[in-house]
Amino acid sequence: MEHDHGGSAVSDTSRTSDTRTPAQIEADIKRRRETLAETLDEIGVRVHPKTIVGDAKAKVASQIDHTLGRAYVGVNRVVGDVKGQFVTEDGAPRLERIVPLALVTVGVVGLMVTGSRRRKR
Repeated sequence: MEHDHGGSAVSDTSRTSDTRTPAQIEADIKRRRETLAETLDEIGVRVHPKTIVGDAKAKVASQIDHTLGRAYVGVNRVVGDVKGQFVTEDGAPRLERIVPLALVTVGVVGLMVTGSRRRKR
């Protein structure tokens, strides 16, 4: 669309001879109305509160899924690292690391039990 000096819209076809038939012009107008109606419908859907809320929910859910996925990968890595400390690559337990840890655990539990018995008296 171009504008003349008077400020009204003038189409390019008005400056050249329009060789379209009245039926072609009517069909063109109908097509443009349908396109405009589709565009307005699409805008209406996009700005509808349900659409906005749905889009926001989907965005939040996506961010939560992404965060949970990263957390899962991180936990898996830590579990793998810890497992690697107590199990060899072929799956055999590393007794040289398990036994001292078990002894320390038993000692700590024993101290806790002894401490709680002393408090009860």
